[in-house]
Amino acid sequence: MKKLAVLLAAVLMVGAFASCTSTPASSPAGDGGNSQTSQNGQQNNGEGLRADVFYYDYSDVYISTVRNEMDTMLQDMGIERNNWDAAGSQPSQSDQVNTAITAGSDLLIVNIVETSSPDAAQNICDAAKNANIPVIFFNREVDNSVVNSYEKCAFVGTNAPDAGHMQGEMIGEYLLANYDKLDLNKDGKISYVMFKGQEGNAEAEARTQYAVEDADAMLTKEGKPKLVYYDDKASTKYLVDQNGKWSAGAANDYMNTILSSYSEANKNMVELVIANNDEMAKGAISALQGAGYNNGDGGKTIPVFGVDATADARALISEGKMTASVMQDAAGMAKTITTLAGNVKDGKDVMDGIKDQFTVDSDVAKVRVPYQKYDSSSK
Repeated sequence: MKKLAVLLAAVLMVGAFASCTSTPASSPAGDGGNSQTSQNGQQNNGEGLRADVFYYDYSDVYISTVRNEMDTMLQDMGIERNNWDAAGSQPSQSDQVNTAITAGSDLLIVNIVETSSPDAAQNICDAAKNANIPVIFFNREVDNSVVNSYEKCAFVGTNAPDAGHMQGEMIGEYLLANYDKLDLNKDGKISYVMFKGQEGNAEAEARTQYAVEDADAMLTKEGKPKLVYYDDKASTKYLVDQNGKWSAGAANDYMNTILSSYSEANKNMVELVIANNDEMAKGAISALQGAGYNNGDGGKTIPVFGVDATADARALISEGKMTASVMQDAAGMAKTITTLAGNVKDGKDVMDGIKDQFTVDSDVAKVRVPYQKYDSSSK
Protein backbone atom coordinates (compact mmCIF):
# COMPACT_ATOMS: atom_id res chain seq x y z
CA MET A 1 0.00 0.00 0.00
CA LYS A 2 2.85 2.34 0.85
CA LYS A 3 4.45 1.74 -2.58
CA LEU A 4 1.09 2.32 -4.28
CA ALA A 5 0.61 5.64 -2.46
CA VAL A 6 4.04 6.83 -3.51
CA LEU A 7 3.33 5.86 -7.12
CA LEU A 8 -0.01 7.70 -7.14
CA ALA A 9 1.60 10.84 -5.68
CA ALA A 10 4.24 10.82 -8.42
CA VAL A 11 1.58 10.52 -11.14
CA LEU A 12 -0.39 13.41 -9.68
CA MET A 13 2.73 15.61 -9.56
CA VAL A 14 3.52 14.90 -13.23
CA GLY A 15 -0.07 15.71 -14.22
CA ALA A 16 -0.02 18.97 -12.28
CA PHE A 17 3.26 20.01 -13.91
CA ALA A 18 1.93 19.22 -17.38
CA SER A 19 -1.23 21.31 -16.81
CA CYS A 20 0.84 24.33 -15.72
CA THR A 21 3.09 24.24 -18.80
CA SER A 22 0.59 23.39 -21.52
CA THR A 23 0.14 25.83 -24.42
CA PRO A 24 -3.31 27.47 -24.69
CA ALA A 25 -5.29 27.34 -27.93
CA SER A 26 -4.26 30.05 -30.35
CA SER A 27 -6.38 32.72 -32.02
CA PRO A 28 -5.71 34.61 -35.28
CA ALA A 29 -6.52 37.89 -33.56
CA GLY A 30 -3.12 39.50 -33.45
CA ASP A 31 0.60 39.36 -32.74
CA GLY A 32 2.78 40.02 -29.77
CA GLY A 33 6.11 40.09 -28.00
CA ASN A 34 8.43 37.28 -27.08
CA SER A 35 8.94 34.33 -24.77
CA GLN A 36 5.67 32.77 -23.55
CA THR A 37 2.52 32.06 -25.57
CA SER A 38 -0.60 33.86 -24.31
CA GLN A 39 -4.22 32.71 -24.49
CA ASN A 40 -4.83 34.45 -27.81
CA GLY A 41 -1.85 32.76 -29.42
CA GLN A 42 0.49 35.72 -29.12
CA GLN A 43 3.89 35.99 -27.46
CA ASN A 44 4.72 37.87 -24.28
CA ASN A 45 7.62 38.16 -21.86
CA GLY A 46 5.67 36.57 -19.01
CA GLU A 47 6.35 39.40 -16.57
CA GLY A 48 4.07 41.70 -14.58
CA LEU A 49 1.02 43.37 -16.01
CA ARG A 50 -0.93 41.84 -18.88
CA ALA A 51 -2.01 44.60 -21.29
CA ASP A 52 -4.27 43.83 -24.25
CA VAL A 53 -3.96 46.37 -27.06
CA PHE A 54 -6.78 46.59 -29.61
CA TYR A 55 -6.05 48.25 -32.96
CA TYR A 56 -8.83 49.33 -35.28
CA ASP A 57 -6.90 48.20 -38.37
CA TYR A 58 -3.32 46.99 -38.84
CA SER A 59 -3.40 48.27 -42.43
CA ASP A 60 -3.41 51.88 -41.24
CA VAL A 61 0.17 53.08 -41.75
CA TYR A 62 0.19 55.59 -38.90
CA ILE A 63 -1.37 53.10 -36.49
CA SER A 64 1.23 50.51 -37.53
CA THR A 65 3.95 52.97 -36.54
CA VAL A 66 2.31 53.53 -33.16
CA ARG A 67 2.05 49.76 -32.70
CA ASN A 68 5.74 49.20 -33.44
CA GLU A 69 6.73 51.94 -30.99
CA MET A 70 4.40 50.69 -28.28
CA ASP A 71 5.50 47.06 -28.65
CA THR A 72 9.07 48.05 -27.87
CA MET A 73 8.14 50.34 -24.99
CA LEU A 74 5.84 47.81 -23.30
CA GLN A 75 8.43 45.07 -23.62
CA ASP A 76 11.10 47.32 -22.11
CA MET A 77 8.73 48.01 -19.19
CA GLY A 78 8.27 44.30 -18.50
CA ILE A 79 4.61 44.45 -19.48
CA GLU A 80 3.08 41.44 -21.24
CA ARG A 81 1.49 42.75 -24.43
CA ASN A 82 -1.21 41.10 -26.51
CA ASN A 83 -2.07 42.85 -29.78
CA TRP A 84 -5.41 42.46 -31.53
CA ASP A 85 -6.36 43.53 -35.07
CA ALA A 86 -10.05 44.39 -35.57
CA ALA A 87 -9.47 44.84 -39.33
CA GLY A 88 -12.00 47.66 -39.36
CA SER A 89 -14.80 45.63 -37.72
CA GLN A 90 -16.35 46.91 -34.49
CA PRO A 91 -18.17 43.61 -33.75
CA SER A 92 -14.82 41.80 -34.06
CA GLN A 93 -13.12 44.27 -31.73
CA SER A 94 -15.90 44.02 -29.16
CA ASP A 95 -15.60 40.22 -29.20
CA GLN A 96 -11.81 40.50 -28.85
CA VAL A 97 -12.21 42.73 -25.77
CA ASN A 98 -14.57 40.25 -24.12
CA THR A 99 -12.16 37.40 -24.89
CA ALA A 100 -9.24 39.32 -23.38
CA ILE A 101 -11.20 40.13 -20.22
CA THR A 102 -12.16 36.47 -19.81
CA ALA A 103 -8.51 35.48 -20.33
CA GLY A 104 -7.41 37.65 -17.42
CA SER A 105 -6.38 40.98 -18.90
CA ASP A 106 -5.14 43.61 -16.41
CA LEU A 107 -5.38 46.59 -18.78
CA LEU A 108 -7.29 47.35 -21.98
CA ILE A 109 -5.72 49.79 -24.46
CA VAL A 110 -8.27 50.45 -27.21
CA ASN A 111 -8.03 52.11 -30.62
CA ILE A 112 -11.80 52.07 -31.16
CA VAL A 113 -13.22 51.19 -34.59
CA GLU A 114 -16.62 52.90 -34.48
CA THR A 115 -16.39 56.66 -34.00
CA SER A 116 -19.69 57.94 -35.37
CA SER A 117 -21.48 57.25 -32.07
CA PRO A 118 -20.28 56.65 -28.49
CA ASP A 119 -22.08 53.32 -28.11
CA ALA A 120 -19.20 50.96 -28.95
CA ALA A 121 -16.73 52.79 -26.71
CA GLN A 122 -19.28 52.96 -23.91
CA ASN A 123 -19.94 49.23 -24.12
CA ILE A 124 -16.22 48.49 -23.87
CA CYS A 125 -15.84 50.95 -21.00
CA ASP A 126 -18.76 49.30 -19.18
CA ALA A 127 -17.21 45.85 -19.68
CA ALA A 128 -13.92 47.13 -18.25
CA LYS A 129 -15.72 48.73 -15.32
CA ASN A 130 -17.64 45.53 -14.55
CA ALA A 131 -14.32 43.64 -14.50
CA ASN A 132 -12.58 46.44 -12.53
CA ILE A 133 -9.95 46.76 -15.29
CA PRO A 134 -8.49 50.15 -16.33
CA VAL A 135 -9.13 51.10 -19.96
CA ILE A 136 -7.14 53.57 -22.07
CA PHE A 137 -8.69 54.63 -25.38
CA PHE A 138 -6.32 56.21 -27.88
CA ASN A 139 -5.98 57.97 -31.23
CA ARG A 140 -9.62 57.80 -32.35
CA GLU A 141 -11.61 60.23 -30.24
CA VAL A 142 -14.22 58.92 -27.82
CA ASP A 143 -16.95 60.99 -26.22
CA ASN A 144 -16.29 62.77 -22.93
CA SER A 145 -19.29 60.99 -21.43
CA VAL A 146 -17.55 57.64 -21.98
CA VAL A 147 -14.35 58.68 -20.23
CA ASN A 148 -16.23 60.34 -17.38
CA SER A 149 -18.37 57.25 -16.78
CA TYR A 150 -15.48 55.31 -15.18
CA GLU A 151 -12.74 56.57 -12.89
CA LYS A 152 -10.25 54.10 -14.39
CA CYS A 153 -10.84 55.27 -17.97
CA ALA A 154 -8.65 57.71 -19.93
CA PHE A 155 -8.06 58.81 -23.52
CA VAL A 156 -4.79 59.64 -25.29
CA GLY A 157 -4.98 61.47 -28.60
CA THR A 158 -4.53 64.74 -30.39
CA ASN A 159 -6.68 67.85 -30.31
CA ALA A 160 -8.59 67.07 -33.50
CA PRO A 161 -9.03 70.63 -34.84
CA ASP A 162 -5.30 71.40 -34.60
CA ALA A 163 -4.37 69.30 -37.64
CA GLY A 164 -7.00 71.04 -39.76
CA HIS A 165 -5.88 74.48 -38.59
CA MET A 166 -2.21 73.72 -39.25
CA GLN A 167 -2.95 72.23 -42.67
CA GLY A 168 -5.09 75.25 -43.55
CA GLU A 169 -2.32 77.64 -42.49
CA MET A 170 0.27 75.83 -44.60
CA ILE A 171 -2.08 75.78 -47.60
CA GLY A 172 -2.82 79.49 -47.26
CA GLU A 173 0.86 80.40 -46.95
CA TYR A 174 1.84 78.27 -49.93
CA LEU A 175 -0.94 79.57 -52.17
CA LEU A 176 -0.21 83.21 -51.40
CA ALA A 177 3.47 82.66 -52.21
CA ASN A 178 2.76 80.85 -55.50
CA TYR A 179 -0.70 81.99 -56.57
CA ASP A 180 -0.14 82.95 -60.21
CA LYS A 181 1.91 79.82 -60.94
CA LEU A 182 -0.75 77.58 -59.40
CA ASP A 183 -3.68 79.20 -61.22
CA LEU A 184 -3.30 76.99 -64.27
CA ASN A 185 -6.35 78.18 -66.22
CA LYS A 186 -5.76 81.83 -65.25
CA ASP A 187 -9.30 82.37 -63.98
CA GLY A 188 -8.05 84.09 -60.84
CA LYS A 189 -9.17 81.20 -58.59
CA ILE A 190 -7.67 78.02 -57.20
CA SER A 191 -9.75 74.85 -57.64
CA TYR A 192 -9.25 72.01 -55.17
CA VAL A 193 -10.27 68.49 -54.29
CA MET A 194 -10.61 67.25 -50.70
CA PHE A 195 -10.13 63.59 -49.78
CA LYS A 196 -11.87 62.72 -46.52
CA GLY A 197 -10.92 59.59 -44.58
CA GLN A 198 -14.17 58.70 -42.86
CA GLU A 199 -17.61 60.07 -42.11
CA GLY A 200 -18.34 60.81 -38.46
CA ASN A 201 -14.72 60.61 -37.32
CA ALA A 202 -13.73 63.64 -35.21
CA GLU A 203 -10.30 63.99 -36.83
CA ALA A 204 -11.68 63.65 -40.36
CA GLU A 205 -14.46 66.16 -39.72
CA ALA A 206 -12.10 68.74 -38.24
CA ARG A 207 -9.45 68.35 -40.92
CA THR A 208 -12.00 68.59 -43.71
CA GLN A 209 -13.55 71.72 -42.24
CA TYR A 210 -10.63 73.77 -41.01
CA ALA A 211 -8.14 73.08 -43.79
CA VAL A 212 -10.41 74.92 -46.22
CA GLU A 213 -11.82 77.50 -43.81
CA ASP A 214 -8.42 78.64 -42.58
CA ALA A 215 -6.92 78.76 -46.06
CA ASP A 216 -9.93 80.78 -47.27
CA ALA A 217 -9.50 83.25 -44.40
CA MET A 218 -5.87 83.84 -45.32
CA LEU A 219 -6.69 84.22 -49.02
CA THR A 220 -9.55 86.67 -48.56
CA LYS A 221 -7.51 88.73 -46.11
CA GLU A 222 -5.03 89.32 -48.95
CA GLY A 223 -7.75 90.13 -51.48
CA LYS A 224 -7.83 86.70 -53.14
CA PRO A 225 -11.03 84.70 -53.74
CA LYS A 226 -11.87 81.65 -51.65
CA LEU A 227 -10.92 78.19 -52.85
CA VAL A 228 -13.32 76.69 -55.38
CA TYR A 229 -14.25 73.02 -55.28
CA TYR A 230 -13.36 71.43 -58.60
CA ASP A 231 -16.89 70.08 -59.20
CA ASP A 232 -19.43 72.88 -58.83
CA LYS A 233 -22.30 70.38 -59.00
CA ALA A 234 -21.10 68.29 -56.06
CA SER A 235 -23.46 68.08 -53.08
CA THR A 236 -20.53 67.80 -50.68
CA LYS A 237 -17.16 69.49 -50.96
CA TYR A 238 -15.16 66.31 -50.43
CA LEU A 239 -14.72 62.73 -51.61
CA VAL A 240 -14.83 60.19 -48.78
CA ASP A 241 -13.30 56.73 -48.51
CA GLN A 242 -16.52 54.72 -48.45
CA ASN A 243 -14.82 51.96 -46.45
CA GLY A 244 -13.63 54.40 -43.79
CA LYS A 245 -10.03 53.21 -44.16
CA TRP A 246 -8.42 56.54 -45.18
CA SER A 247 -6.74 54.54 -47.93
CA ALA A 248 -4.38 55.38 -50.75
CA GLY A 249 -6.46 53.15 -53.00
CA ALA A 250 -9.63 55.17 -52.51
CA ALA A 251 -7.89 58.48 -53.26
CA ASN A 252 -6.08 56.98 -56.24
CA ASP A 253 -9.35 55.75 -57.75
CA TYR A 254 -11.02 59.12 -57.20
CA MET A 255 -8.08 61.05 -58.64
CA ASN A 256 -7.84 58.89 -61.73
CA THR A 257 -11.54 59.43 -62.37
CA ILE A 258 -11.11 63.18 -61.95
CA LEU A 259 -8.15 63.30 -64.33
CA SER A 260 -10.15 61.56 -67.04
CA SER A 261 -12.33 64.70 -67.34
CA TYR A 262 -10.42 67.50 -65.66
CA SER A 263 -7.21 68.64 -67.31
CA GLU A 264 -5.20 71.64 -68.37
CA ALA A 265 -6.33 71.04 -71.93
CA ASN A 266 -9.94 71.39 -70.79
CA LYS A 267 -8.97 74.43 -68.68
CA ASN A 268 -10.48 72.85 -65.58
CA MET A 269 -7.50 71.09 -64.00
CA VAL A 270 -7.55 70.53 -60.24
CA GLU A 271 -4.97 72.99 -58.88
CA LEU A 272 -4.75 71.81 -55.27
CA VAL A 273 -5.12 68.47 -53.48
CA ILE A 274 -5.99 68.33 -49.77
CA ALA A 275 -6.07 64.97 -48.00
CA ASN A 276 -7.06 64.01 -44.46
CA ASN A 277 -3.98 61.79 -44.17
CA ASP A 278 -0.77 60.92 -45.97
CA GLU A 279 -2.03 57.63 -47.39
CA MET A 280 -4.78 59.43 -49.32
CA ALA A 281 -2.23 62.05 -50.36
CA LYS A 282 0.01 59.24 -51.67
CA GLY A 283 -2.85 57.77 -53.66
CA ALA A 284 -3.58 61.11 -55.28
CA ILE A 285 0.11 61.68 -56.08
CA SER A 286 0.33 58.28 -57.76
CA ALA A 287 -2.57 59.21 -60.05
CA LEU A 288 -1.07 62.62 -60.77
CA GLN A 289 2.23 61.00 -61.70
CA GLY A 290 0.41 58.82 -64.19
CA ALA A 291 -0.81 62.02 -65.83
CA GLY A 292 2.67 63.54 -65.94
CA TYR A 293 2.61 65.62 -62.74
CA ASN A 294 4.49 65.49 -59.40
CA ASN A 295 7.44 63.45 -60.63
CA GLY A 296 9.99 65.49 -58.70
CA ASP A 297 11.92 66.30 -61.85
CA GLY A 298 11.24 70.01 -61.90
CA GLY A 299 8.20 69.57 -64.12
CA LYS A 300 4.60 70.48 -63.39
CA THR A 301 3.53 69.84 -59.83
CA ILE A 302 0.09 70.07 -58.26
CA PRO A 303 0.43 70.96 -54.55
CA VAL A 304 -0.62 68.07 -52.29
CA PHE A 305 -1.11 68.39 -48.53
CA GLY A 306 -1.56 65.50 -46.10
CA VAL A 307 -1.53 64.72 -42.38
CA ASP A 308 0.67 62.38 -40.28
CA ALA A 309 4.14 63.01 -41.78
CA THR A 310 4.72 59.29 -42.20
CA ALA A 311 8.10 58.08 -43.45
CA ASP A 312 6.73 57.72 -46.99
CA ALA A 313 5.26 61.22 -46.92
CA ARG A 314 8.50 62.72 -45.63
CA ALA A 315 10.34 61.05 -48.49
CA LEU A 316 7.85 62.40 -51.05
CA ILE A 317 8.21 65.90 -49.59
CA SER A 318 12.01 65.74 -49.75
CA GLU A 319 11.76 64.58 -53.39
CA GLY A 320 9.51 67.51 -54.31
CA LYS A 321 6.53 65.24 -55.10
CA MET A 322 4.40 66.33 -52.14
CA THR A 323 4.11 69.79 -50.62
CA ALA A 324 3.60 69.38 -46.87
CA SER A 325 2.04 67.39 -44.06
CA VAL A 326 1.09 67.77 -40.41
CA MET A 327 3.12 65.51 -38.14
CA GLN A 328 1.15 63.29 -35.80
CA ASP A 329 3.80 62.05 -33.39
CA ALA A 330 3.60 58.24 -33.32
CA ALA A 331 6.43 57.88 -30.80
CA GLY A 332 4.89 60.59 -28.64
CA MET A 333 1.52 58.84 -28.77
CA ALA A 334 3.07 55.53 -27.74
CA LYS A 335 5.13 57.16 -24.97
CA THR A 336 2.07 58.85 -23.50
CA ILE A 337 0.02 55.64 -23.54
CA THR A 338 2.79 53.59 -21.98
CA THR A 339 3.27 56.20 -19.24
CA LEU A 340 -0.36 55.65 -18.24
CA ALA A 341 0.18 51.89 -18.49
CA GLY A 342 3.18 52.26 -16.20
CA ASN A 343 0.93 53.83 -13.58
CA VAL A 344 -1.35 50.80 -13.73
CA LYS A 345 1.62 48.44 -13.48
CA ASP A 346 2.84 50.30 -10.40
CA GLY A 347 -0.57 50.08 -8.74
CA LYS A 348 -1.30 53.80 -9.12
CA ASP A 349 -4.33 55.59 -10.55
CA VAL A 350 -4.14 55.62 -14.35
CA MET A 351 -3.85 59.45 -14.41
CA ASP A 352 -1.46 59.78 -11.47
CA GLY A 353 1.04 62.57 -12.18
CA ILE A 354 0.03 62.81 -15.85
CA LYS A 355 -0.91 66.51 -15.66
CA ASP A 356 2.67 67.24 -14.59
CA GLN A 357 4.06 65.66 -17.77
CA PHE A 358 1.49 66.13 -20.52
CA THR A 359 -1.32 68.40 -21.69
CA VAL A 360 -4.62 67.23 -20.18
CA ASP A 361 -8.14 68.56 -20.74
CA SER A 362 -9.53 70.47 -17.78
CA ASP A 363 -12.81 68.58 -17.40
CA VAL A 364 -12.05 65.03 -18.53
CA ALA A 365 -9.14 62.53 -18.41
CA LYS A 366 -8.04 63.19 -21.99
CA VAL A 367 -4.31 63.58 -22.69
CA ARG A 368 -3.33 65.53 -25.81
CA VAL A 369 -0.29 64.81 -28.00
CA PRO A 370 0.60 67.92 -30.05
CA TYR A 371 0.78 68.11 -33.84
CA GLN A 372 3.61 69.82 -35.75
CA LYS A 373 3.85 71.26 -39.26
CA TYR A 374 6.11 69.39 -41.67
CA ASP A 375 7.42 70.63 -45.03
CA SER A 376 10.66 70.62 -47.02
CA SER A 377 12.35 72.85 -44.42
CA SER A 378 11.62 70.44 -41.55
CA LYS A 379 14.34 68.25 -40.09
